[in-house]
Amino acid sequence: MLKSITTLLLGLFFLSVSYSQSNRIYGSFESNAVYYQENEEENYQNKLASNNYLNVKYLFNSNWNVEVQVESYLPKRLQSYSDSFENTHLSTLSVNYSKNNFNMSIGSIYDQFGSGLVLRTWEDRQLGINNSIWGFKTSFDTENFNLKLLGGWQKKGVGISSGKIVGLDSSITLLNSDTKYQNLIFGLSYVGRFEMPHYVSYDFNDLTNLFSARLDYFSDKFYFEYEQVIKSEDGITQFGSISNEFVKKGSAHSLNLGITESGFGLDMTFRRLENMPLFSDRFEQGEIYNESNVNYLPALTKQHDYQLANINVYESQPNVSFPDPELMKSGEIGYQIDLYYDLKEGSNFGGKYGSKLSLNISSWYNLKGQYTYYPSDYNTDFIGFGEKYFSEQSIEIRKKWSKKFDNIFLFINKYYNKRFVEEKSGEINSQILVIDNTLKLNNKKSLRLEIQHLSTKDDKKNWYGYGLEYNFNYNLSTYYNTIVNYENLDDDKPAFYSIGASYNKNASRFSVSYGKQRGGLLCYGGICRYIPEFKGISFSINTSF
Repeated sequence: MLKSITTLLLGLFFLSVSYSQSNRIYGSFESNAVYYQENEEENYQNKLASNNYLNVKYLFNSNWNVEVQVESYLPKRLQSYSDSFENTHLSTLSVNYSKNNFNMSIGSIYDQFGSGLVLRTWEDRQLGINNSIWGFKTSFDTENFNLKLLGGWQKKGVGISSGKIVGLDSSITLLNSDTKYQNLIFGLSYVGRFEMPHYVSYDFNDLTNLFSARLDYFSDKFYFEYEQVIKSEDGITQFGSISNEFVKKGSAHSLNLGITESGFGLDMTFRRLENMPLFSDRFEQGEIYNESNVNYLPALTKQHDYQLANINVYESQPNVSFPDPELMKSGEIGYQIDLYYDLKEGSNFGGKYGSKLSLNISSWYNLKGQYTYYPSDYNTDFIGFGEKYFSEQSIEIRKKWSKKFDNIFLFINKYYNKRFVEEKSGEINSQILVIDNTLKLNNKKSLRLEIQHLSTKDDKKNWYGYGLEYNFNYNLSTYYNTIVNYENLDDDKPAFYSIGASYNKNASRFSVSYGKQRGGLLCYGGICRYIPEFKGISFSINTSF
């Protein structure tokens, strides 16, 4: 089996290299593999698993092109990816035509309406997401007007979902000044999900409708974006079944505004979600692989690069959930504020080389209102902050001390309500400190040392961690990092570590690592998937042509 996998990977790789000789063919090849020595799932013990993707785009002429993606999960998929990913299959196929202001696509459709609150189809291989729509899309674009129409069935693993999706999106530019940069755009969107009931009859409609209106303004120093969504009545999914009595509407409000000046930036976001999930298959609500999500509802919190800062990360809470009389949720409401400021070179605080300061504040809550468990119902306040889900305050200072040495100082104060977010017991208050130091040894070589500590009296108590990275040049680097839960006596002070190297050449990257991975949420762009704890060797190839 290992021999056949190696042959397949080498064949796909050299095929991609040969394709690069044609200036009408573009694409990429990616392979991620792990040999699992130890694993929470027994069927991965001492096993090799790999996810492989070959994407090719062929340009027939200036008007026509075709895109194909083949995926292979042999001898088996990486853990925590969908059970439906197996063997080798055609994942993406689209034929695209464009001429003047008209565009048309048939096959796999990727698109986004507005900020994604009503529709976003995209691929993220790290998360195992590819929720494209298998159908058609047409669009008409001019300088001041855009119109899209799409429809079809959503991709679900290697198959398609039971529900049908149809969407219409339009935008018109109301203001576009030539003398001063400013732009005002008004947009309207509609998305419908049609799914006939499974073996039973429901009182609510088979068709669920989402209507969206948005207004976006941009200038050289200020921006403003507001979107409102109305969702028609739909049955609430509870404990794996759809209620015929618990039927509610949904809504969303998203406001983002900011100020940009030389050396200064301020960004503020407010969002309110009430019963907003939309799945092409109603029964997929609550599934862990994000396969049938029609709309895009990421967590709006700061994305951190450090391991201890990514313990107890927040996932957005757009669902209605009534697991027991003491825990009833109908969505989320909250805000995030980011402040950026450059301390000038030569100033008292900036020093000789200047410094960069950033502050982040975020808080998210359940919707405040009147809740009854039996019969299940709720009535929320429009601006009402209920039980707190999560809050975080962080300060980051980037300081350059000399031409060869700089560091990053990061402090985070975090609150995580495990009871309401994960529907388990407990609340966690923690403080995380990170010091990241980089020393340039010459024009190409550099050494980086990071030190981390997480302090908490709750949950699994304190952690420490450190990492060391050495860059031989712009192409080759090695690293070692570890984190230790040193106050967790119940689990015998568990430690997790990784050692690895990466090599970059032109448009290709090769990496290999060995270590023990902590189980938990892996998040990109506010969307997460759970990874079980494992120990093993990982390697990847990523190239484009």
